[in-house]
Amino acid sequence: MMPMLNRRTFLQGSAALGGAFALGAGFAARAGASPDPQVLTAQFADARIAADGVTPKVMTYGLGEAAHASMPPVLRMRKGEAYAARLVNRLDEPTTVHWHGLRIANAMDGVPEITQPYVYPGDGFDYVFTPPDAGTFWYHPHCNTLTQIGRGLAGVIVVENPDDPVFDAEIVLTLRDWRLGRGGKFIDPFKPRDAARGGTYGTVKTTNWQREPVFEAPAGGLVRVRIAAMDVTRIYTMALDGAAAKVVALDGNPVDTPFLLDRLDVGPGQRLDIVMRMPESEGQTAKLSNDRGSRPWTIATFRAVGTSLKRDLRDVGPLPGNPIAEADVSIAKRIPIELTATAEHKPTPSICGSLGYTFWAINKVPWPGDTPDPIAPIEELKLGRSYVLQISNRTPHAHPIHLHGLSFRILNSNKRTFLPPPTDTILLLPDEQAEVALVADNPGDWVIHCHIIEHQKTGMTGYLRVV
Repeated sequence: MMPMLNRRTFLQGSAALGGAFALGAGFAARAGASPDPQVLTAQFADARIAADGVTPKVMTYGLGEAAHASMPPVLRMRKGEAYAARLVNRLDEPTTVHWHGLRIANAMDGVPEITQPYVYPGDGFDYVFTPPDAGTFWYHPHCNTLTQIGRGLAGVIVVENPDDPVFDAEIVLTLRDWRLGRGGKFIDPFKPRDAARGGTYGTVKTTNWQREPVFEAPAGGLVRVRIAAMDVTRIYTMALDGAAAKVVALDGNPVDTPFLLDRLDVGPGQRLDIVMRMPESEGQTAKLSNDRGSRPWTIATFRAVGTSLKRDLRDVGPLPGNPIAEADVSIAKRIPIELTATAEHKPTPSICGSLGYTFWAINKVPWPGDTPDPIAPIEELKLGRSYVLQISNRTPHAHPIHLHGLSFRILNSNKRTFLPPPTDTILLLPDEQAEVALVADNPGDWVIHCHIIEHQKTGMTGYLRVV
C-alpha cells in the first residue's frame, strides 16, 4: 500500500502548486485584465427526455441566473485568449466544474480536496484560465459524479482557432444515456454487480437530450460535426451511412492526416471531430449510428437542404496543430500503472458521494474517495521532464483512462495498430498493455482515472504530482 498523506502536508503542497498558473493561465487575471465572467448556474429543471413523461429534477447548467430547462449550453472560447466563468450552485449538494481535456492551471481543475474546495449550495467559485489548445472539450462536475453527470450536468466546450478552415455548417452532438423508468422518473443510477463489470447502462439513449434527432445542413456541403461522449458508462462504435466523412480530430487534437470514418470506438470522456460531405440533393439523409453490440441504433440523422454546394471531401486537409510538447523517449523515466480489480477495503464516506463499494484499483491501491487526506501520488514527476506511463489493463473489461491537465502520445500497444494524435484519454481494451509518453509541463496534482464513472467511484482513481 502507498503511504497516507496527512492534511497539513497536502495543504502546504496545494498552496505552493495552486498559485502556479501553467501555460499562461491566470496571468491576465492577476494583472487585472481578466474578461467579464460567464455566469454558469448549476440548477434543477424538469425536462421531457423519455417518451412517456417528464423527468423531474434533472441537473443542468444555464447562463446567468435565469431558469434553464434543457441541455447545458455549448461554451465557446478562443485559443490563447483568457476565459472566465463564475459557477453559481443552485443545487442542494456541493459541486465543482472540471474543464475536461483543457491543459490549464491546477487551481482551476475543479477536483475537490485536490485542487479546490467544494462549492456548497448557494455559493460560487470563479474560474479564470487561458486555453492553450483548440478543439472539442467538455465540462462537468467532479463531485458526486455518477449522480450529477448521470442527471445531465455536462456540456460541450468549443475552443476556436482563428486559423481553422471555414466549413459550411457546424453541428455539436452530446451523447448520453439516462437511467429512467416508468413515466420518465429516475431509477437507481447503478447496479453493484454491473459496476464490478463493464458498468450499468442507461435505459434511454439520447443525443442533445433528444431521441434520434434530425439536423439540417446544406446539401453537398462540408459540415464539421463535433461529437462528445458524455455517458457515464457506454462505449460507442461510430459508423456513418448515406454520406462520407473524414476524421479530423480526436480528443481535441488534429490528426496528422484526415482519414475516412469507417468504424471508430469512442469511450466515455472522449471526443471525435469529423467533416461530413452532406448528400447531394434536398431531402436526402445520412445517419450516424452506434454499431456496438447486437442492436445498433441511430445517434443522429442529417438531412440535406437547399441546392447542392458541390463541395469535395478531398479538399479537407489537416487542421492546425496544438502546442503539445513531444516527450524525449530516449531519456524518459518509465512508470508502471496497473489497472486491476480489488476488494481490499470499503470506501471512505465523502461529502462528494460514495457508491459504498470498492471494486477497482490502480497499482493495487483503491481510491478511498474524495477525502481531506488522499493517498500519496502514484509518482512525483519533475517539471519539464519526459515520462512514459506503462499502462496495463489486467481486467476483462475496457477502461477509458483520462488524465487531467496533461496530454500524452500513445507509443505502442499490444491491441492496436492505429496510434492517435496526442490525447488526454486512452480507451484501454481488455488485457491491453500500452505505453504513453508525456512531458510533465504543468505543475500540480493531476488526477488519473477511469471515465466509466462507476469504476472511478469504486477505486480506479489516482493522481500524478508534477513539481
